[in-house]
Amino acid sequence: MCSPLLPVSNKIRSLLPSDFNSILKVINDAAQAYKGVIPGDRWKEPYMSAEELKGEIEAGVRFFGWVEGGRLLGVAGIQALKDTTLIRHAYVLPGCQRRGIGTRLLEYLIDLAETPEILIGTWADASWAIRFYEKHDFKLVSSTEKDRLLRTYWNIPERQIETSVVLRITSSF
Repeated sequence: MCSPLLPVSNKIRSLLPSDFNSILKVINDAAQAYKGVIPGDRWKEPYMSAEELKGEIEAGVRFFGWVEGGRLLGVAGIQALKDTTLIRHAYVLPGCQRRGIGTRLLEYLIDLAETPEILIGTWADASWAIRFYEKHDFKLVSSTEKDRLLRTYWNIPERQIETSVVLRITSSF
């Protein structure tokens, strides 16, 4: 369980190779929210394997985390690709949600972005995630644009493209 939200100071930091297992735990614990929501053929346990996380890091995803009392409570990744920035794998431990951790991580990564366009992909049936990003001024793109963006910037199967959405924000870079 998490305590009430404390001030931001020294809470967000770049995650290190030594944080690998903690990153994986946050992602897999938080991703349980998708079980029974996303299409059954897209669900697996663990939701993200160690090999998949390693591949994401090798592909250039840089992870940042919210740490309190030496414990990683939330993670979010950022990846610069071509002419855009992707926010990747943003998760907060279930008992620590609704404390502003996700908001602060998202704002931190938006500030780090080196391109005006920032994209986020998520499951079409993850209505809570879509609402969260829309609350932070991200806008859903059209279905045609979503397909184009997912094929251009993500390395995911066609079935995941069919069952996902993309949200976009243009920062005042």
